[in-house]
Amino acid sequence: MRTASGSSGSSGRSPGRGLQPNALGTFDTLVMAVAGSAPAYSLAATTAVLFGAVGLAGPASLLYCAIPMFGIVLAYARLGRIDVNAGAGYSWVGRTLHPFLGFLSGWALVLATTVFMVAGSLPAGSLTLSLFDAGLADDTVLASLVGAGWFLMMLLVVLGGVRLTVRAQLLLSGVELLLLVVFLLAAFAHHGHATAFDWSWFGLDQFRGPSGFAAGALIAAFYYWGWDVTSNLSEETRNSRRTAGLTALVGVGVVFLLFEAFTVAVNVLLSADRIERGGANVLAVLGQEIWPGVGGKLLILAVLLSTVATLETTLIQVTRSLFAMGRDRTLPAALGTVHRRWNTPWVAIAVVGAAALVMFAAAAAAGSVGQVLGDAVRAIGLLIAFYYALAGIAAVVAYKGLLLRSVKEFLLGGAWPLLGSAFMLWAFVESLGELSTTSLTIGLGGLALGVVPMLVYWRKGSAYYRPARLDAARVLAAAEPFAAPDSPRARREDKSLATDF
Repeated sequence: MRTASGSSGSSGRSPGRGLQPNALGTFDTLVMAVAGSAPAYSLAATTAVLFGAVGLAGPASLLYCAIPMFGIVLAYARLGRIDVNAGAGYSWVGRTLHPFLGFLSGWALVLATTVFMVAGSLPAGSLTLSLFDAGLADDTVLASLVGAGWFLMMLLVVLGGVRLTVRAQLLLSGVELLLLVVFLLAAFAHHGHATAFDWSWFGLDQFRGPSGFAAGALIAAFYYWGWDVTSNLSEETRNSRRTAGLTALVGVGVVFLLFEAFTVAVNVLLSADRIERGGANVLAVLGQEIWPGVGGKLLILAVLLSTVATLETTLIQVTRSLFAMGRDRTLPAALGTVHRRWNTPWVAIAVVGAAALVMFAAAAAAGSVGQVLGDAVRAIGLLIAFYYALAGIAAVVAYKGLLLRSVKEFLLGGAWPLLGSAFMLWAFVESLGELSTTSLTIGLGGLALGVVPMLVYWRKGSAYYRPARLDAARVLAAAEPFAAPDSPRARREDKSLATDF
């Protein structure tokens, strides 16, 4: 059982060097939460895909996915209070439901983030090329090469330590959000429109049956995905039992508003044909409509910054997850090795870098940027739904002894996370018949592949497969004598917005 100080009993940790503690403050992790969801990138990469799936009902998909998504965010926040672990769901699910499910939860995240290295880097390459010559943007080979360059740059930043990572993130995300807000205000002040605004865009009757709703939900889940990087950074965050969950909630709220506003703006200002032809460059098309000549370039810059920023947060997620798995010896122990100078899991970073470069080569030969991106987004959505659903159930199981203490505890700790899990599982199952063979191969095939290392390291006797059960009532009761939550010092630390510089 984890003690009040954050140590772990039989969680499988080795006594080697760990990550740098107390390196991040509340503002730092809030920036990471917003950057993890990548507002500009998600809008650019996914708006045309969402429109192709549900038409003008994009705002409804984002709304109805946000409600259960907040339940998953609550689940992460509550689980993070009782188990601070860089593996996040990998640890929580393993200690509440079953170690096999916990490993597959972690494997799903590793697979999703590794696939995203290509799904994120290809648009970065394409967008960079379009700043100089629009005709080069659809050259998959060239886009792969330039995208790989951006990826390697972010790999070096993440290798350089969490402080350097946050400084880069503040610059990238700050400029991105400023550009998005400026264009959002300009969009609402724009006089011309292709379609009149209609409140029915938020209604359930816009979907083509349950399968259409599920397809939209899976794509919408990809929009929001990434906020959980705050949980993977918990071992490096000050007061992380509170900070990781709070910043995730605020971060999802911010990106929800941005996603809804821009999706409505696209529906109003662009025709269906322009949205579909725009593809991954739909924000550039919107920028040209709002501010001809300059607007497209500026929004391309915003998307490029967002793409590079989310590559960084995704690298953090996958390398911290691999670090936790290596530390627990559910994957090769070398993955749990931390660099003596930079306090980063450098072996995990090197492995991810090598795997992603192989996938870049495969993507370059696979087809157009749009085709690769569409298949990757749907496959990642499938994996997201899987591991988010397990985390929601884990939170309910971990807090089962406390859920009937009050109405608030029951709703926020039980009903809402369980709703989030049920929604994710339903979207997972319902969408299977709608996905392409490529998406299913990446999603389900990749998940099935995880059974091999799981069984290998289970047979080797990893202590992860003999977990100390995670029980919130017991952990919180044990922590009370140490927490002193009402002391002046604790209140000052709880309200701290300290940053790294």
